[in-house]
Amino acid sequence: MEIVTAAATGLIGAVVCYGSLENGIAWNAGGPEPGYFPFGIGCLIMFGSLGTLVQALLKRSAAPVVASAGGEIDDDEPFMDAHRLRTVALFFLPIIAMAVISVWLGLYIGMALYIFYAMRVAAGFRTSTSLLTAVVVVAANFIVFEKLFMVPLLKGPILEYFGIY
Repeated sequence: MEIVTAAATGLIGAVVCYGSLENGIAWNAGGPEPGYFPFGIGCLIMFGSLGTLVQALLKRSAAPVVASAGGEIDDDEPFMDAHRLRTVALFFLPIIAMAVISVWLGLYIGMALYIFYAMRVAAGFRTSTSLLTAVVVVAANFIVFEKLFMVPLLKGPILEYFGIY
């Protein structure tokens, strides 16, 4: 399953890169073209997928193979058990919540809530550390995207109420 997942995410990264090429990935006089950032993200996805693929292949070649009576490979360990499903849900469901919240309240609010949740609830950091990290990451993203690269991201009604456009 790791090999299949690596191939699937690698394909997603390739699709992102291909789509970015249609929008331009270079820098022009006004800054980066529309496909510049998505192209970088697509490359990172493909690089991560390649790393996962290499790890899976190395792990598979190092593990002893046990064949069943029918000649098929019989792994003693199930692909998905209750603990693994819970781990996936604790990661995946908050990402979905962040996407939904970002549509209504803006990307920065959704990002802050997700980072706080991931650090406080999922990883168990102290509340103050989680809040500080969420604020710093959101502020850094705001400065990088809104001020340096002049790429406006979805702000939502809360930031607009405070005059942050």
